[in-house]
Amino acid sequence: MDDQGGITVQRALELPGLRSGLPEVVACADRLGRTVRWVHAGEVPNIASLLKGGELLLTTGLGLGTRPAEQRAFVRRLAERGIAALVVELGPRFSRLPATIVETARAAGLPLVQLHREVPFVTVTEEVHTEIVNGHYALLQRAEEVHRRCTEALLGGGGIPQVLRILADFTANPVFLETPDAQLLYAAGSTAGDPGADPLQVWEGLRGQRGEAPPSNAVVVDVPGGGPGSGAVRARLVLLGVSSPVLPVHRMAAERTAGVLAVVLMQARQEEELAARGRGDFLTDLAEGRISAEDAPAQARVLGFRPGAGPLLPVVMRLAADLGPAGNWSVLARAVSEELSAVGVPVLLGVRPVEGRVPLLVALRSESERTAVADRVAAALRAGVGRGGGGRARFVYTF
Repeated sequence: MDDQGGITVQRALELPGLRSGLPEVVACADRLGRTVRWVHAGEVPNIASLLKGGELLLTTGLGLGTRPAEQRAFVRRLAERGIAALVVELGPRFSRLPATIVETARAAGLPLVQLHREVPFVTVTEEVHTEIVNGHYALLQRAEEVHRRCTEALLGGGGIPQVLRILADFTANPVFLETPDAQLLYAAGSTAGDPGADPLQVWEGLRGQRGEAPPSNAVVVDVPGGGPGSGAVRARLVLLGVSSPVLPVHRMAAERTAGVLAVVLMQARQEEELAARGRGDFLTDLAEGRISAEDAPAQARVLGFRPGAGPLLPVVMRLAADLGPAGNWSVLARAVSEELSAVGVPVLLGVRPVEGRVPLLVALRSESERTAVADRVAAALRAGVGRGGGGRARFVYTF
């Protein structure tokens, strides 16, 4: 089986059907490693227009024409179409292939085989197709093995880095997990690939060459988010062929790995959203007087908020009712938190999905910086809402 998703011309010639025809390779014997993706039999002169490339074409030569110019054109069109090989059964039409056909095939780089015995083409087709299907099943099994190893890694306490490393080792190439807007989340290199290929340096190179479409040596697979709009794609898995070619079996493995990552990210998002809701409940209870001033500091510390001795700035962000990120609050909270990290002051952020609110508490060093920090917070919140898909928002600087 060929890792490209078919069998080689050489393997097809070794199967009983073609072997019984006493095949003789008369042109391009050095190209029998070409991949056969399908078998087609035909006798019409325009058969090249019916093919897609990668076929093993069986014919008795009736469509080859009688004049050398017709024969040269017939072979050239097949070569341009990208078929794997041309197999001609000798008999009433040709007792031996004319030199014109052989020379044209050799010049075009097209493997040419003549059969000295009659063979049932249907038998050849069945045998080759069975071999191809069995080979595809073998590729699927290899891809499923990657899926099994990734699942075992997660059950053993591993996380996304371990999953990416398994895929990187399987493909002998670096693997990346990025956000839908192409921001890097994780990177993993292969222990079997080029030891000098730092995945982060490879990523920088990828960013430089990325345009409308991914590079030809890359496989990009969406990690589904399970929701419409901005929630349809949670992340993207990128496999880059640096140390070795990217094969169809690698795409299969990447697609199965993306399914594993979708589950991991969904679980992480649910946990993240629960934590954000817990912070939102705390801030709301604090604002509405259900938590005493004495108990509030201890509870805030448990939630990770450690302000200094300066004043606190309470802020509430209200999302437009028709633009709130339904089912996507963890993404919004993460985006807003990342933007707020640039403000440089301690911030406690929560979410209140039912009311469409994001309450937060900002620690100030002094009362004099209230306005300046508030403006920076508002800018960060707007940027975070834009990244998180929340649309428009307005801000209130008191509870």
